[in-house]
Amino acid sequence: MRPILKRLPLAALFIIFLINTALADDVLLKPFVLGSRGPGSVAEKAAAVKTALTAQGLSIAGEYSPYPDADVIVVTNEALQNTAAKSEHGGFGAAVRVSVTKVKDEVQVAYTNPVYMSNVYRMQGDLADVSAKLAAALGGKEEFGAKGLTAKKLRSYHYMMGMEYFTDPSVLAEYGSFEEATAAVEAGLAAGKGGVNKVYRVDIPGKKEALFGVAMKAASDADKYMDDKFIMSEIDFRDLKATAHLPYEMLVSGNKVYALYARFRIAESFPDLSMMGKNSFMNIMKSPEAIRKSLTQAAGGKK
Repeated sequence: MRPILKRLPLAALFIIFLINTALADDVLLKPFVLGSRGPGSVAEKAAAVKTALTAQGLSIAGEYSPYPDADVIVVTNEALQNTAAKSEHGGFGAAVRVSVTKVKDEVQVAYTNPVYMSNVYRMQGDLADVSAKLAAALGGKEEFGAKGLTAKKLRSYHYMMGMEYFTDPSVLAEYGSFEEATAAVEAGLAAGKGGVNKVYRVDIPGKKEALFGVAMKAASDADKYMDDKFIMSEIDFRDLKATAHLPYEMLVSGNKVYALYARFRIAESFPDLSMMGKNSFMNIMKSPEAIRKSLTQAAGGKK
């Protein structure tokens, strides 16, 4: 094949390059990958999932159950972390979320699509090697969660006009140093401030950046709009469950604590969700501010 390519004129090679680029631009990416579905229990499947993931060189960063019959396992590795280190706020993509969810008589194993997430977080690299490891460990029956978006559209994604982009995160708090910021976040999460608790922490190599995954649970019905279970009960209604949307993240970068604003962070996982009607964004209209306020409390920022 290579000798043939060498004999082709430069113009023909350029045309081949353009065709391949066009094909790549036409590929529709979706936020989640279904690894498997079948009989069993959440506990048994979760144990098997963790064994399979570690066998592929992925390390378990954290795990939690956001609600009954659901378990989320967060994994990372050097490839994820090193790619995350190459771009501004790339730390948001330093981990992959794997879900094990009981749905009627079956258990679904799914995970966030690394290629989709690498583009929506504007990372330098498509994480295809991480995708291959996840598929080897868990399977890759189909992508789901949206009609699909091209890599180009994902790199400039926002839900609709006037709503936030990846480059518009909330600044939750600011401190004198990275060390002071991470210590404050650790303390706030340990105390459960704002109903927010720590699920995992991943430190980004070579830079002062750390990703915290957090569980959010309302203390009362009055605070339900920040609650993981409530939000998912409204928007995760399709047959294939997007449990791997959780947990939410806080990123300490330098001396500041950031979070992706919920109108972006939720929409990245549910880009096809309707604005109005049943199971729509309208039903969680108060959630973006409720989440920001809870995360601000956890970060030790000003209300």
